[in-house]
Amino acid sequence: MKVAVFVSEYRCNLNPLEYIPAEKLGFILVGNGVYHAVLKENYQDSPILQQKGDFYVLLEDLETRGCETDCINPKVKPVTYDDLVDLIFYEYEKLMWLQ
Repeated sequence: MKVAVFVSEYRCNLNPLEYIPAEKLGFILVGNGVYHAVLKENYQDSPILQQKGDFYVLLEDLETRGCETDCINPKVKPVTYDDLVDLIFYEYEKLMWLQ
């Protein structure tokens, strides 16, 4: 199963990820979750970015929060709303929201 996980908060509970039997995980950072793509704590990547999977950040939400695209962690691919629709319809079978 291919699962896309929407992350909308900077502080979130990663425990549900232990129970997802996914062959492919994609993390889509939206809302305040975009901070995972640009901030570091104690010089380390966000716990989300330490997971195994593909990472995407919604450009519109990033720009709304005043973050520049050149500050995005290299692990994270910036996407537009159009790209997001393609990911949802063509790359992932199931969606979940992680808060």
